[in-house]
Amino acid sequence: MKAVLLAAGLGTRLRPLTESMPKCLVPIHGKPLMEYWLDLLLPEHVDHILVNTHYLPEVVRDFVQASRWRAALTLVHEHELLGTGGTVLKNRDFLADGPFILAHADNLTRFDVAAFIEAHERRQPGVEITMMTFDTDTPKSCGIIEQDAQGRVLAFHEKVANPPGTRANAAVYLFEPSVIAFLASFEKEVIDLSTEVLPHYLGRMQTFHNADYHRDIGTLESLRLAEEEF
Repeated sequence: MKAVLLAAGLGTRLRPLTESMPKCLVPIHGKPLMEYWLDLLLPEHVDHILVNTHYLPEVVRDFVQASRWRAALTLVHEHELLGTGGTVLKNRDFLADGPFILAHADNLTRFDVAAFIEAHERRQPGVEITMMTFDTDTPKSCGIIEQDAQGRVLAFHEKVANPPGTRANAAVYLFEPSVIAFLASFEKEVIDLSTEVLPHYLGRMQTFHNADYHRDIGTLESLRLAEEEF
């Protein structure tokens, strides 16, 4: 199985740390965020990972070249940000015809990857996406989901003032290749996954809950909490 790690973010809320390093390489206990992802996914569950870059791409390139996983990594640079869905569409040839994992490399997470893949393989008929979820302590800053008894996503509330609960989208997905065909139907390059794609799959998207650990390292406060918790 292949994976895409989204690593092109600017990390403006993490300044001054991100003035000299991209958000995906911010360290937790001295270890870069992306390295946690590589150690989690490779080599048992995923055989090759594509990493997109935009901000400070040379720093990410140096990290990859020095990584013990470099043979399993492919870097692609986006001069203009394509959005989460646009990155997938742009690299459809890399993803070929099988299911693939898509994740934001600026999250700190720990979960059973084998169980995640198994849950997708055992999905109900008609389900094309498995979305990892977690319980957030900042629901207003997340995409909050509503699901039925079978775990199918019925509603999605992206960063609203009074969301109905704390069960949040962890921005880690397993996609069937049919999703790429849907992305191509937009006939444009820049596509946002949360606002333009996920709503289309309501009722055809299931959840996999991460009860172990997940935190978006989006602010200096979340970074501080991760250092304490992880």
